[in-house]
Formats: sequence, C-alpha cells, structure tokens
Amino acid sequence: MNDKQECIQTDAVIIGAGPVGLFQVFELGLLDLKAELIDSLPQVGGQCSELYPEKPIYDIPAYPRIGAQELVDQLEKQIEPFNAGRHLNQQVTGFEQKDDGRFRVLTSKGKVFDAGAVIIAAGLGAFQPRALRAKNLPEQSPVNLHYKVTRRDRFKGKRLVILGGGDSALDWTLDLAELADSITLVHRRHDYRAQPASVQKMLKLVEAGKVRQAQGTVSEAFSQPSDDGTRLEALDITDLERNRHRIEGDEFLLFWGLAPSLGPIADWSLDIERKQIQVDTEKFQTSIPGVFAVGDINTYPGKKKLILSGFHEAALAAFAVQKHLNPDARQFLQYTTTSPIMHERLGVETPAK
Repeated sequence: MNDKQECIQTDAVIIGAGPVGLFQVFELGLLDLKAELIDSLPQVGGQCSELYPEKPIYDIPAYPRIGAQELVDQLEKQIEPFNAGRHLNQQVTGFEQKDDGRFRVLTSKGKVFDAGAVIIAAGLGAFQPRALRAKNLPEQSPVNLHYKVTRRDRFKGKRLVILGGGDSALDWTLDLAELADSITLVHRRHDYRAQPASVQKMLKLVEAGKVRQAQGTVSEAFSQPSDDGTRLEALDITDLERNRHRIEGDEFLLFWGLAPSLGPIADWSLDIERKQIQVDTEKFQTSIPGVFAVGDINTYPGKKKLILSGFHEAALAAFAVQKHLNPDARQFLQYTTTSPIMHERLGVETPAK
C-alpha cells in the first residue's frame, strides 16, 4: 500500500453492510465508537436488498412479519445518529496489521482506512445466485427468469414455476400462492431443506390444488424471442425415475441458493473451516486479535445462521472491540432506557423523572 495515500481514521472498519453489519454500527455507536462500512454491492442491505427485498421475515423480535427491505430501512434509520461512513460498490483488496497494532485496509476504489479493529460481517462473502444451466438455454438470461423478487405484483395472475427446496423457494411459494394463477414447485428430491412449518403449509396448498409439486432436475429449456427480449416458455424436467416432463409457465423463479466466495479475505491467514471464519463465542474474535467476524460468515460450535443470532454476535463483538481499543479502561453496561449518556448518543431526550 502507498503510505502517502490519505487514510480515513476510524475505530472500526465493518466489511459487509447487510442487516448484521448495519446493526454492528448501532452497537459500536452506543459505545461511542466510530465505524466505516464497506460493501461490494451498490446499496446497503446485503442479501435482503439484493436478492429478496420483498421476502417476508417472521423471526425478528417485535415484528410478527416484516419485509426484508423494510428491515434494512428500519436498521438504516436506527443507525442515523452515528454517521457511519459508507463505501459501496467496492471490495476490500488489501489488509495488513501495522506495527502499532492498528490495521490498514484498502479497497478496490483506492480508499485507505486506518482502523483500530476490523469486523467482518460479509454474510456469505462475495456471492452470486446459483444460475440455471440447461440444454438450449439462451446465452443471455431470459427476461422472465428471476433470481430475486423485486416487484411482487408482476406475478399476479401468472403461471409461476418456482425452482428450489430451501427457505426462499418455500417462502415465495407460500407468499405468491394467492396472487398467482398457478404455481409449480420444482425440487430435485422429495425432501425439502426449508423450515418444517413452511413445508407443511406448502403441502396444504398442494392438497387444496393451489400448488403443484414436481421432483427432478432441469434438462432442457424452451424459449422464444419477444419484443422485450428472449422469454422462457417451458422447462423439461427429468424426474427421479428418469422420465421427462415438460413444465410450462409465464414466469420462472429460481432459488438454488448462493455460490459463496470469501474473496481476498481467504488470504488473510485466518482460521477458516468450510469457507467460514472460526471465532470464539466470548468476543467473536478471529484467530487474529483485533479482527472479528459476525453473522453468516463465521462459525463456532452450535452456530445458527439466523439474523437474530448475528444481532447477538454484533452486540458482544462491540464490547470486545471497545476492550481491544482500550484494554485498561473499565467497561460499563448502560441501558438505553435509562442512561443519559445513551440518550445523548442516540439524540433523544432523557425522560423526566
């Protein structure tokens, strides 16, 4: 790195601006620690904004149901008092620990940071949806083949073909069942990876004739040119008995998950297990002191990949960052409901006694 480049001084660099990265800003801010966010996507929100902004989430405390993008919007509002820097559409390309123990971080856009700590909240890392591959599939993706839902209303009255067996596929099957004319859910086997409750709800829709199931793998695609580009008309599915079935549709939604990649983070000499960063469960610190990992990118015994778990990890990591930066200072747990200091940092008035 070029030492003459102007550095952005900060308490912590957060790599990843998904829900957990955003909440990490909040937890650091409560402790009066400044953060800078870096993300490879052009907007904050991670997978929630990029892949399924309209997907409903049911396990966020105090929200019986909240849309993924709505959750991101609320988190953004929550961190407004802390003025975190945002450095989007760029990746971390350089990382080194300096002689004074601080870290120098460089991005693909030439930004340089001098940080007391680094927190990796990069979800699954640099990710892309796993793409459809089939015989005769056009080189350019058909206009009616979707890897995320950005406009739910476009599927009203349409024949939908949904491919996948995980939570995203089942969630959208349940959500769109009343909106669509019909839904065919295609999965490669009988068993689903989604939450059992979602599977049971889907099976009830099958019994009611609102959803059709098909098991097998995609073998061939059939498409036609149209005014707005090539449109997919049908897929041939080879079932478990090697028979072929043609499934026609107006819109095709594919949720085969993500192909994760740690990118340059894989070269940081961190302890990594199956493309996930090993951390302790006291500080969520990695094998490098001062470098922490929260959210889906980390692993430890009993790890559960839930947004809720990531929020918990962010809270403990913030206290660990504070201790790392000021090892001799006493730490105090102050409550946002009663602490005048917390109210000042949040920009709210202390209630009169």
